[in-house]
Amino acid sequence: MTDTPSKTGATDAGRDYKDTLFLPTTEFPMRAGLPKREPEWLERWNSLDLYKRMRADSAGRERWVLHDGPPYANGHIHIGTGQNKILKDIVVRSHQMLGFDAPYRPGWDCHGLPIEWKVEQNFRAKGRNKDDIPVKEFRAECRRYASEWVGVQSSEFQRLGVNGEWDDPYTTMAFEAESAIVREFLAFVEQGLVYCGSAPVMWSPVEKTALAEAEVEYQDKVSSTIFVRFPVRGVRKDGSAIPKTCIGAHVVIWTTTPWTIPGNRAICFSPDISYGLYKVTGVDGGEFKPWAMPGDTLIVADALWEETAKAAMIGNWERVDTIDPAGFVCSHPLSELDRFWSYPVPLLPGEHVTDEAGTGFVHTAPSHGAEDYVAWMAFPEWHDKDAPVPHMVDENGAYYPHVPVFAGLNIIRLDGKKQGQDGPANKTVMDELIVQGKLLARGRLEHSYPHSWRSKAPVIFRNTPQWFVAIDRPMKSGGTLREKALKGISETTFTPKVSENRIRSMVEQRPDWLISRQRAWGVPLTMFVEKGTTRVLNDPKVNERIIDAVAADGADAWFERPAAEFLGSDYDADAYEKITDILDVWFDSGCTHAFALEPRADQKWPADLYLEGSDQHRGWFQSSLLESAGTRGRAPYDAVLTHGFVMAGDGRKMSKSLGNTLAPNEIAKKYGIEIMRLWVSAQDFTDDLRISEEILQTSVDAYRKMRNTLRYLLGALHSYDATVEHLPHDRMPSLERFMLHRLHELDGVVREGYESYDFKKVYSALFNFCVVDLSAFYLDIRKDSLYCDRPDDDRRKACRSVMHEIFMRLTAWLAPIMPFTMEEAWLTRFPSEDDSVHLRTFPKTPGDWQDGALAENWRTIRRLRRVVNGALEVERREKRIGSSLEAAPQVFVTDAAYRAALAAETGGDVDEFVAEIGITSQAYLVDGEAPDGAFRLDDVADIAVVPGRAKGAKCARSWKYSTEIGADPRYPELSPRDADAVAWWDKANA
Repeated sequence: MTDTPSKTGATDAGRDYKDTLFLPTTEFPMRAGLPKREPEWLERWNSLDLYKRMRADSAGRERWVLHDGPPYANGHIHIGTGQNKILKDIVVRSHQMLGFDAPYRPGWDCHGLPIEWKVEQNFRAKGRNKDDIPVKEFRAECRRYASEWVGVQSSEFQRLGVNGEWDDPYTTMAFEAESAIVREFLAFVEQGLVYCGSAPVMWSPVEKTALAEAEVEYQDKVSSTIFVRFPVRGVRKDGSAIPKTCIGAHVVIWTTTPWTIPGNRAICFSPDISYGLYKVTGVDGGEFKPWAMPGDTLIVADALWEETAKAAMIGNWERVDTIDPAGFVCSHPLSELDRFWSYPVPLLPGEHVTDEAGTGFVHTAPSHGAEDYVAWMAFPEWHDKDAPVPHMVDENGAYYPHVPVFAGLNIIRLDGKKQGQDGPANKTVMDELIVQGKLLARGRLEHSYPHSWRSKAPVIFRNTPQWFVAIDRPMKSGGTLREKALKGISETTFTPKVSENRIRSMVEQRPDWLISRQRAWGVPLTMFVEKGTTRVLNDPKVNERIIDAVAADGADAWFERPAAEFLGSDYDADAYEKITDILDVWFDSGCTHAFALEPRADQKWPADLYLEGSDQHRGWFQSSLLESAGTRGRAPYDAVLTHGFVMAGDGRKMSKSLGNTLAPNEIAKKYGIEIMRLWVSAQDFTDDLRISEEILQTSVDAYRKMRNTLRYLLGALHSYDATVEHLPHDRMPSLERFMLHRLHELDGVVREGYESYDFKKVYSALFNFCVVDLSAFYLDIRKDSLYCDRPDDDRRKACRSVMHEIFMRLTAWLAPIMPFTMEEAWLTRFPSEDDSVHLRTFPKTPGDWQDGALAENWRTIRRLRRVVNGALEVERREKRIGSSLEAAPQVFVTDAAYRAALAAETGGDVDEFVAEIGITSQAYLVDGEAPDGAFRLDDVADIAVVPGRAKGAKCARSWKYSTEIGADPRYPELSPRDADAVAWWDKANA
């Protein structure tokens, strides 16, 4: 109600009616005090053992499981981690309240490079090098470090209000988990999919290990670029002579990795590109003498010649001939430096070659690039049979001793202040190319380049023996791993839908799965190979002994027990080598379904949902898919939900150096986590989100409005007794029946929103209901009835009955989003030592509350009310009235639909009904055009209002004006309605 009676209720002449008003009363404070109160609610839930209570209460319901993607146990949580966990909590809580048994078992990824790298740094700080530390000691420290951070992160996640099985999480370093990972790995071995191959892999020289794509991030890097001349040999591959115009010519390549030139074995071209032979006739070097000279003949793609000429400072030229490079053979540009490079360099067709940049020719070093490797391996006739792909660079990123001139030179610096910057390799290679007369031009280019996501140092491609899982090799169970994974994608529901295309394209294009790492911490590749070969021993009995040993003593057993113990009496331990490489950490986490879900009676396999950030299409989503497809023939999930990343308020990536980070613990201390949870739910989280103090303030304001709505409901429902006051639906006034219809509508919106993970839809619907439908409409109209009607009046009873239904639903519907506040509201009204709002399910909403015709009438009536409110606002602003109760507007309508809607819903006096919804003392509905000057709204053409003052005297209790003041001689200052209510009050309090 816009205007309410004074809480004193006093008049100059008579009685103080304050005590006769039925004003709201509640202990639910206006100020939430969330930073202080939230930890108290967490303590209460722990003392109740709420999670186990929920499991017991939901026993027998249909199981619904979200499988927690394990974060790394290696640092405090950040805003993105917090967003992820809050989303998961909303998903699980909402499904629990939708009527499922929805357990949530958190987990941690405890192996792999992130943890090992931190432990290495800690040892280095103590003056100890990793290579000097016994493996057993190093692994024990990794386990201790991970365990410590599991505890820290567990507390931080619980502070977010996340409800789960915190006393029994899963970790990948638990012995049962390590044993399960070993079993899953050996299942791939038994399928014949694990093989040793020598191929270029992304390698971190700083960390001395191979990296998977998921362990790499792309950052801007400034690289040296070079144009290099490869001399054309006199005959083609088939022995035929080259065109005379090409005698003495050079094929020109361009690269951003000069250090790879010593590993060059071929040049790739495209049959679809037009190439020309260009003769240099003039140069424009100025003070700098160009490396190009008049008379040089260069073969370059026609589309890229002018860019090449500009880079080489070639001022004049002539195009001599059109060249088909198929079958051409060149000499290596370093061939005169050392006979090591005396081999022929063939020109090979390559699908990856374009004329968008460079020269239209691609320098091909199969040791140093995936595309280079594929192109080279397609032409075995050029290979050295003993070493088809040469080994050029060691684990430190330095040239092997057998590489002439460059032996020992590092590609990137491994330590010191310049760690990660270019080492001496690039410059030395360029210097030698200059000496040999083969460098045509050089420059600098800023481009996106792969870096290790842990050390932040650039990575290189390095040819090294590694273990792989074959993606396209036929499996014993039929089909290939790629085929089964793609089928699994087709059988999975992805949200948003576009993410399906993303993971599908990745699986379609991915190479074999690189699973070996040259590290110490993690689950080893528990297999034996025949010494001197890469033939894997595949014996089920041996495998079972390995699995049993790891189950008993963890993965350390592989390192600590002798080979003979695993091999048994059937094999000679001296004839076999134990592989000690560590499994890719993504293989570990890809197995979590096999030990966190499948064997547990309180879980479910496959999971109903996996929920992680969009980067996990190449990470956990994909590794879980491949692992499960390989061992079970399908994905371990039925649905995948993806969220975006959290950016700063200005859209930039969060960075400590920029000072734009915002941590969950900071939000908890300043605002309370409930505010962060509101922010999460109010966004389209499938896209990147922005956060800042200003953005959070929006959530603070929204929280305050919803809290005040709840506070009012609690106050107005004080002492409500449904057994006495509940009014049946068919006896309720039209306004109450309309509010029940709105609850029926909201019930569908809320359930569908939670089921489809559209939390923004749920939040928006409930926020608007609180602010627009309740505060600004229903409660505004009904304040007069709540305060002034006698308690046994049907209108007041109907209002309180509806408010009860609203409260019961709002506290349940909002509980997944605002668990702390809904608990507080619930227990304020229903105090209990052992109850919780989170033990409830969403209330069922009766079907007969739905009434489309009534809702349509109220849409018409609310449009009319909006115009009336607009007119009264002008009157108040101009100080022609002090409150709306002083008004008696004339409402002119030119559309009969308004009177019909009002008549259908009043059951009585239309004018009185208009006054009631407009919160005026009187009102008059007039059919026809309004006089000039009447108030109108631009978007409502068929309603106009002429303000007027109310007739009669002012009631001392309700402040309404009436011509019947004093009709009851006992109460000469009151209207008949208020006099009747006071008489009731006097009798009840006699």
